[in-house]
Amino acid sequence: MVCSMKGHWSSHLRTILSVWALALFVAAPRCLVAEPTPTAVSAFNEYVSVVESRLNQQHRGHSGFLASVAPDPEAEERLRRGELLVEQLTPPGAAVPAGAMLHHWRGTAFAAGARASDFERLMKDFGSYSQYFQPQVLRANVLSRQGDHFQVLMRVRQHHAITVVMDTTYDVTFGQLDHTHGYSISRSIRIAEIDSPGTSGEHELNAGEDHGFIWRLNTYWSYEERDGGLYMQIESVSLTRDIPRGFAWVLRPFVQSIPRESLEFTLGATCNALREKH
Repeated sequence: MVCSMKGHWSSHLRTILSVWALALFVAAPRCLVAEPTPTAVSAFNEYVSVVESRLNQQHRGHSGFLASVAPDPEAEERLRRGELLVEQLTPPGAAVPAGAMLHHWRGTAFAAGARASDFERLMKDFGSYSQYFQPQVLRANVLSRQGDHFQVLMRVRQHHAITVVMDTTYDVTFGQLDHTHGYSISRSIRIAEIDSPGTSGEHELNAGEDHGFIWRLNTYWSYEERDGGLYMQIESVSLTRDIPRGFAWVLRPFVQSIPRESLEFTLGATCNALREKH
């Protein structure tokens, strides 16, 4: 009982410290929060180039179209029971310069009864994202379209102890191997933090003024129809502001959990939307 109480208070104290440290992190003078350096952007681009090369190889044939969920040999059975399987893929000591953090996560799910065509219609229906992906997506609009290539503007809200609203512009491309295998590539081309959203004082923060919660975000979907449903896999690679010295011990686990929680939400919301449509 004593050990249990100690564990509870230890967890509670860490939560309090995380919120306190995050508040100080957010309250830091904006002049100390620079936009990503060219070196950091270059490192991010090199990393996603390797990821996209690997995905391009996967998508060339039926065998291995989806990455295996390691190290679980019974992963597909767990997926068919409705579990979401999430893996952190960020390599230890990823080569990103000081001042930035790289995050790479992959999630896999199975939607019984869903078809590849259902998924494609859902993901291309950007005007309904605020319905399917609420409360994270506040609105989404197609800026331009050429066939299966879109440019989309989304207003998104992230809430993790604090709430941040951003206008994000993405370049999105959809592709198919055949009618049961498909993929999409979404690359952020502009991310702007919004100050005082929903008020008369709402305005976009300039580069270097924002808090650096997300500098870059690429999302990759792969999906395969079989076993009476649809297997879906999503990978997200993001670049964010690093944690100042002195806060890392308490903030790093919290900050690293945010991309995972966002990916889990997106994957779960997609499964729910497919079930409703089916």
